[in-house]
Amino acid sequence: MSDHAALAGPHRPTPPVSDIDAASFASEQDLVQKIVEGLKISGGCVIRKFIGKGDLVRLEQDFAPHFAEAKPLKGNFWANETRRVTGCMTKSETYALSIVGNPTWQAVGRHFLTSRLRWNWVGTKEEHSVSNPQLNNTSVFNIRPGANAQSLHRDDSICHVYHPAVSEHHLGQDYGIGLFVAGTKSTRHNGATRFIPGSHLWDYSERPVEELTSYAELEPGDAFMMFSGCFHAGSANTTANEERRLYSTFTCRGWCRQEENQYLANDVEKVKKLPVELQKFMGYSLSLPFTGWVNLDDPILLLNSQHQSVNGFF
Repeated sequence: MSDHAALAGPHRPTPPVSDIDAASFASEQDLVQKIVEGLKISGGCVIRKFIGKGDLVRLEQDFAPHFAEAKPLKGNFWANETRRVTGCMTKSETYALSIVGNPTWQAVGRHFLTSRLRWNWVGTKEEHSVSNPQLNNTSVFNIRPGANAQSLHRDDSICHVYHPAVSEHHLGQDYGIGLFVAGTKSTRHNGATRFIPGSHLWDYSERPVEELTSYAELEPGDAFMMFSGCFHAGSANTTANEERRLYSTFTCRGWCRQEENQYLANDVEKVKKLPVELQKFMGYSLSLPFTGWVNLDDPILLLNSQHQSVNGFF
């Protein structure tokens, strides 16, 4: 086989997509490892029973008033039948804790998106710094009957990324990961997310091929995780009376600019009521060695004056 033939691309068969039952794992660590393995191969995986029925009920109650006021989205990227609620961290405690703060989701993000800096010489001293992942965006979607399909796209385009084709995934190549949790049954007929398995390994100059897509069909409470470097899109809702509800969030590297400005999208007084670790994850923290400071200090101190500062460059 030639070197070119060994590289991933639309000329090669798409890899299988892992379908994982979260309830079948005795430990969180084993579940996370299985998800990590699945993502490396196909760029996306389905996790069954990701959240429980109680969380789904609370999420529905929390977002109902916001969808009652939601308007059609601007631009032609979104169908007129699509409604989207953003700034979700302070609209629903359940969303913040069970979606964004979900321990499995957080662990997967830390595995792929933690950045470690070495050989940063300050005089004769080598500084080692760790930049933890951060929240990139929050959204809840409601896709109504009649919605057209989105065009296939990559979400890491916001980071101005280009990758050449590779034969397998390597740690450090990713800029973001997305999580989609079904609030209602999600099928290829009512608009399920479709993606191209393995496209996170393609040369970024390659165009998407619709015939290679796979659908993330989910039951309520199931989840789909996907690298931002995978081609994906929302599908058409061709049903007569089925609305599709999807709770979504993306994580990115700590030194990237966030897609959704968390500091203006959320009431800071409500942010103060969230767990400190989630406050940090929203961006109220230093990305070491010295990005994100306020008054030359850790921004978490503005929300929690008693919190111990992280030692950064200063």
